Amino acid sequence: MNYNEWIERWLEQYVKPTSKQRTYERYLELSRLHIIPALGGYDIEELSADKMQKFVSQLLESGNIKTSKGLASNTVCAIINILQNSLKAAFVGGHASNYAADKIKRPKKEERRIECFSLKEQRCIESEIKCEGRPKLFGIVICFYTGIRIGELLALEWSDVDLKDGLLTISKSCHDGKDEYGHYIKIVETPKTDSSKRSIPIPQQIVPLLKKLYKTRDSQYVVSENAHGISVRSYQRSFDLLLKRLKIEHRGFHSIRHTFATRALECGMDIKTLAEVLGHKSPMVTLNRYVHSRLEHKKEMMNRLGKF
Repeated sequence: MNYNEWIERWLEQYVKPTSKQRTYERYLELSRLHIIPALGGYDIEELSADKMQKFVSQLLESGNIKTSKGLASNTVCAIINILQNSLKAAFVGGHASNYAADKIKRPKKEERRIECFSLKEQRCIESEIKCEGRPKLFGIVICFYTGIRIGELLALEWSDVDLKDGLLTISKSCHDGKDEYGHYIKIVETPKTDSSKRSIPIPQQIVPLLKKLYKTRDSQYVVSENAHGISVRSYQRSFDLLLKRLKIEHRGFHSIRHTFATRALECGMDIKTLAEVLGHKSPMVTLNRYVHSRLEHKKEMMNRLGKF
């Protein structure tokens, strides 16, 4: 069987019914951009370990279609996952007589640099949002004090906010997708992992803010614009423009989450509690990701001991 034919069938029959829509869309995109143009013309039986390893090497050297530079190792690992899962399904389903994709050598995963806002930058952002008074932007402050992800923020409904007991319930997330006509739409789904479903105590600093938003609400969503929910892409763009206006070095929206985690550690929050608030699978994930913050904090504390 031609691999192009098989991978399309695998995506439709194996991935789409059993995965989150975002996962399916990501697999579809990587397959059509990289895998099918390079390997789609081969018969499944022709896809040897050597041939696939050569393909992986090419991705690492010049796989970026826009720049002709190498793809990030994390992206290449995702492509390898597609190769392995699709070809294993073909083997188990009797469409291939052997399975060689398990012999592919993976590139070393890159450690993502954790970028945070300084306390001065955070205060500057908060002050600007307060002065502007645009309810839409108050979601940025909510993220600074809860560490929730942008998808969780934009899926947050007033029914998830308990102002009496001071709790936020995170039970869903959203992302931008496309409808059958190729138009961008907001897709709300349950979180990817069970650990992402959680209740977060609302810090006292933002209780008045949430009460003010609740009194003027015009939508089921906590963060809305003209009574409608906001797409992830649109909100990211608003954040980028805010940073530009304040002349603060550009950082992705996710840096707000890293900033929350860093501030929490600086204030003495233990790793287990922080892991639960962030929705990590285990405290080890949190520890490994934010160990640099703990080290910097320790250095600062040691330097405060003074000189002899």
